[in-house]
Amino acid sequence: MISWLILLAPLLSSLLILGGLHRSKTLSQGVSIIACSISFLVALGFFTGSLSSPPPLTWIDLPEFKTEIGILVDPLSKLMLLVVTGVGLMVHLFSVGYMHEDEGISRFFGKLSIFMFSMIGIVISTNLVQMFIFWELVGLSSYLLIGFWFEKPSAADAAKKAFLVNRVGDFGFLLGIIFYWTLAGTVMFGAEAALTIQSHIGENIPYLNVTMVTATGLLLFCGCMGKSAMIPLHVWLPDAMEGPTPVSALIHAATMVAAGVYMLCRVFVVLSLSAQTLEVILYIGVGTAFFAALIATQQNDIKRILAFSTLSQLGYMVMAVGLTSPGTIFPADSMFHLTTHAFFKAMLFLGAGSVIHAVHHEQDIWKMGGLWKKLPWTFGTFLLGVLALTGFPGLSGFFSKEEILTLAYYKSGPVMVLASITAALTAFYMMRLLIVTFFGEARSSNALKAHESPKIMIIPLVILAVLTVFAGYPFMGILASLGENHPHEASHVVMGISIGAMLAGYLAAFLLYRGRGIEPIYARTLANKFFVDEFYDGVLLRIQQGFAIGMDFIDQWVIGFVFVRGTSLVVNLTGEVLRLVQSGSLQGYAFFFAAGVVGLVYWMLKGF
Repeated sequence: MISWLILLAPLLSSLLILGGLHRSKTLSQGVSIIACSISFLVALGFFTGSLSSPPPLTWIDLPEFKTEIGILVDPLSKLMLLVVTGVGLMVHLFSVGYMHEDEGISRFFGKLSIFMFSMIGIVISTNLVQMFIFWELVGLSSYLLIGFWFEKPSAADAAKKAFLVNRVGDFGFLLGIIFYWTLAGTVMFGAEAALTIQSHIGENIPYLNVTMVTATGLLLFCGCMGKSAMIPLHVWLPDAMEGPTPVSALIHAATMVAAGVYMLCRVFVVLSLSAQTLEVILYIGVGTAFFAALIATQQNDIKRILAFSTLSQLGYMVMAVGLTSPGTIFPADSMFHLTTHAFFKAMLFLGAGSVIHAVHHEQDIWKMGGLWKKLPWTFGTFLLGVLALTGFPGLSGFFSKEEILTLAYYKSGPVMVLASITAALTAFYMMRLLIVTFFGEARSSNALKAHESPKIMIIPLVILAVLTVFAGYPFMGILASLGENHPHEASHVVMGISIGAMLAGYLAAFLLYRGRGIEPIYARTLANKFFVDEFYDGVLLRIQQGFAIGMDFIDQWVIGFVFVRGTSLVVNLTGEVLRLVQSGSLQGYAFFFAAGVVGLVYWMLKGF
C-alpha cells in the first residue's frame, strides 16, 4: 500500500484542493507540498531498494487482450521517478514565493498536483495502455497550467495550441500502440514483446511484417514528437512560456517534455528491430538540436531562449536514442543526459523566474542589465546552470553531453559534426543571455529597482545547484544505476572537440555582446523562428480551412438539402397531392369513380 502512495498522494491532494481547500491558500500550498514530498520519499524508497513494486491490478481480461494497472520498478523508472518527484518538489517550494500574490494560487497548486499525478503515472506504467491514459492526462494538466492566466488571450491561445499540436502526435502514438499489440499480442513492456515481434518477421508475408515493424516504431515515435516537441511538432513549446514560470520549469525540465524521451527508452527493444526507425529518430533528433539552437541565438525573451535551449537538448537526447546499438535494453546515454539536464534546466528556469520576479515581471533581456550585484544568489546559481548546459568541464552537463558526443563520434561523422556545431551555438546563446541579463548597465527602471528573491525561492535554486555540480560524478551512481558500460577510447578527442566548441561560443558571445545596450546583429529569419508558425497559419491552415469549407458545402447542400430536405420535400408534395384526392366528399368520390369506370371502358373498347 505504501508503494501506491507515490501515485495516490498527488491525486488526493488535487481532489482536496479543488474540492474545498481552495478557499485557504495556506492549506492548499501545504497539502500540495506534503503530497509531493510523500511521492518523493516513496521514489527514494524505490531507488534505494527499501520499497518494491506491489502486485498489479487486473483491469481488462479478455481471451485475446489482457492489460493491468501496476507499478513498474526497474533501473529506468527508479531514476526517472526520483528526477520527476525531486524536481517537482523544488518547483512546488519555489512556487510558494513566486505565486504568493496571485489570487488563484490555490487553483495553481491543485493543478500542479494533477500534473504530478499524471506524470508519475506515465513513469510507473507497466504497459502501453496504462501509459497512454496518463499520457493524455499530462496533456490535459499541461493545458490547464499553460492557460492558468486564462484571462490573457495569449495564454489561452498557447494552451489551445499545445493541446492541439500534441493531439496530432498522440493520434500516431495510439495507432502505434494498436500496431504493437497486433504484432506482439500484448501491450506489456519488455524483451518478450520484442522477441515475439521478431519471430513474426519472415512468416507468411515477410515484406509486410518488416514494414509493420518499421511503421510501429515510427508511429510510437510520433508520441515523442508531440510531447518532446520534435520538428515539425515543436511549435507549441515556445508559446507554452505564457504560463507561470514554475510551470515552464516543470514542463521544460524533467517532466512533460522528458516523457517522450522516456517512452522511447522504455520501448527501445522494439524500436531497435528496425534500422529505418532508428535512422529517422537519429536525424529528427540532430535536426531539432541544430534548428532550435540557431533560433535561440536571436530570441530576446529570457524564457523563450531557455525554451529553445530545451528543444535543442531534447534533440540531443533523441539523437542518442537513434545512435544506440540494437540489442541494448535501453539508451543509457540518453537517460543520463535527461537526468543531468533536468537539474540544471530546472535551475535555469527557476533562476529566470527569480529574475522576472525581481524586475517586476519584465522578460525582455534588453530591458535588464547590471543584475549580478543586486541578485547575487540568483546570479551564482544561474551562472552554474549556464556553465553546465554549455558543457563546462567538471559539471554534470559536461559528463552527459560528452557521453552523447562520444556515441556520435563512433557511429556517425556527419552527426558528430552537426552536434559539435550545436554545442558551439549553445555556448554562444547562453553566454549572450548571461552577459545581456546580468552585466553592463541597468537598461530600465525595473532593473534599477531589482532586489534578491525571498529565501523560499532561493533554497530550491541552491539545492538544484548542488545537483548540477555533482550529478555527473560516479559517486552519485546515475550511470551505474543505468548499467552503462561502453568504451571511451576516443574520449580525449571528443573532449577536445567539446571544449573547443564551448570556448568558441563563449568567445564569440563575449566579443559581440560585451558592453552592448542593443542587439548588434539581426537575423530576421532566426528571430522569426524560420517562419514555421507563419507557414502553418498561411498554408496548412488555409488548406484545412478550404477543406472544411468544402465539406461544409457538401454537408449543407448535398447531404442536407438534396438527400435530407429534398427527400422530405418529395414526400411532402406527394402527401399534398394525395390530400387533395382524400377530400371526404361523397359526390367527389362518386365523380372520380365514374370517371375511372368511363376511362376503363374506353380503354377496353379501344383495344377491340
